[in-house]
Amino acid sequence: MAVLATPSETVMVLEVQTGLTPEGGPVLSTRSYPNVKSAILDQDIFDVATAMQALSEDPLISVRRDNRIDLIDDGL
Repeated sequence: MAVLATPSETVMVLEVQTGLTPEGGPVLSTRSYPNVKSAILDQDIFDVATAMQALSEDPLISVRRDNRIDLIDDGL
């Protein structure tokens, strides 16, 4: 059985520090931005993420690109 992979969507995921725990450790929050064009370059995603961070009080911890792909049986 062969599988056909079809790109579905790309999501930009930002992890930010929203505060500190009582012990002094970081409190992290994840923010997802769907509907990113799959053809966009990694550098462009990073540049947008850092520009968005400049508008926020929360420090940016990490930037992730999630490429989602639908897998279907090609019927052969």
